[in-house]
Amino acid sequence: MPRQQVRLPGTVDSSAIYLRAVTIHGSTHDSFFVTTTYGITLAIEATSGQILWRWTPPRYSSWAGSAQITTATPVADPSRRWIYAASPDGRIQKLTVATGHAVWRRSITRLPSREKIAASLNFAGGHVIATTGGYIGDAPPYQGHVAIVAARNGRLLHVWNSLCSNRRGLIVPSSCGASDSAIWGRAGAVVIPRSGNLLVATGNAPWDGRTNWGDAVILLSPSAKLLGNYTPTNTDQLNASDTDIGSTSPVFLTSKLIAQGGKDGKIRLLSLSRLRGTAPHKGRELQIVSTPSGSDLFTAPAVWRSGKRVWLIAADGGATQAWSLRGGRLHSVWRVDQAGTSPVIAGGLLWVYDPGGGGLRVYQPASGKLVATLAAGPGHWNSPIVADGRVALPEGDANQHATSGVLDIWRVPLAQPG
Repeated sequence: MPRQQVRLPGTVDSSAIYLRAVTIHGSTHDSFFVTTTYGITLAIEATSGQILWRWTPPRYSSWAGSAQITTATPVADPSRRWIYAASPDGRIQKLTVATGHAVWRRSITRLPSREKIAASLNFAGGHVIATTGGYIGDAPPYQGHVAIVAARNGRLLHVWNSLCSNRRGLIVPSSCGASDSAIWGRAGAVVIPRSGNLLVATGNAPWDGRTNWGDAVILLSPSAKLLGNYTPTNTDQLNASDTDIGSTSPVFLTSKLIAQGGKDGKIRLLSLSRLRGTAPHKGRELQIVSTPSGSDLFTAPAVWRSGKRVWLIAADGGATQAWSLRGGRLHSVWRVDQAGTSPVIAGGLLWVYDPGGGGLRVYQPASGKLVATLAAGPGHWNSPIVADGRVALPEGDANQHATSGVLDIWRVPLAQPG
């Protein structure tokens, strides 16, 4: 497939989202939407690569080129009339799909220079769900928190703070006696089907099982009330060594099971029922397996449901691996020594981007057999999306602080009439 490279006014260190046949400036378009690290959100025509509109946050020039960034993927409203995007000033904005006009803007932190919106945004039950973390270097003070925003009017409805969790609402970071506990895994707050409950994982920070929840998996209600929790038995060691459990988000496998990776090179299979309750829960993992190469897991694993089988597919800095979930345990099926960011299952194929410049690799998900490799430049958190015969992949690294970037687009050639 030929590659089109769309030049962007910034680096997209996340993923694009896609909407089919939406009205933009009075015409119907299939469109990609992306947010750059300095908060510019763009609508890009999927057929031509033309930029249809551009929204730039106020005071953009005050942080452009600096270390104050966002790496959050935007999220679309189910009505397909609006999208929600983050910016480095700690705000979420509701933008019209038709023109890119901002309907409302809502701050979800009192200290955006310390608290970063890094993870993907999510949407459930008429609410936008966002999380905060910190910046490279973990400069205090900051706290990870979950923010629930009303999609209709931008009202901040609920906040859960992973440190000083007895305090509701946004807190001034310096007013809490503990710092860090970032919620920064790529998938952000994971919504459990049907119940609407939320799963998040936190980074290194103190843990006391009461108000401080560093290096933990947390189960929250849709209104951000604590329903359950988990931390490994060596939580103090993880905190001391900066070995975040929350370097990746929880993975929902079944109504009973989740998986949780971490910087310690382990993936833990956990029982949701064992998490439940506000009493502190340590250990009691069902199974622990190594990450694909035994190194830190920073990506969001993919879940593939094929027939009655459930698969977990993960990629790290040295390998990509697939497990089949059988009998309540993970069984390794295949592994390849090829790095990747967050894997994507689409069109019966597995798509894995190698941020080291190895391109976008396409595999058969059941066997790991390589089908194709699409040339692409280096990156960081970026991962592809595949929809309607189009593949979109941003390139670049937020930590290079660039104000320009590239979106790669591949299109499956249409069959010609015989």
